[in-house]
Amino acid sequence: MATMNVSLPDEMKEWVEEQSTSGRFGNSSDYIRDLIRRDQEAVAELRALVDEGLNSGISEKSLEQSFADAKQSATAHFQTLAAELAKDDAA
Repeated sequence: MATMNVSLPDEMKEWVEEQSTSGRFGNSSDYIRDLIRRDQEAVAELRALVDEGLNSGISEKSLEQSFADAKQSATAHFQTLAAELAKDDAA
């Protein structure tokens, strides 16, 4: 496994250290690896959604309906993420 040194402002360094001492992560590296994994998953999901949109063709929905649907979908997604984070924090 490769090693990387990262410079952080004091507040961020303290945050990372708190995450590892909270028991949720074994150490700071575990926390950073988890953040990177989550970011990779989010980027992969976003790319898949963009590809799906590009491949879906032209919609017959109005622009207003498309925005309303997107807002509803995003709200549901963020509520799910918030519930997952709350569940992780409770564990």
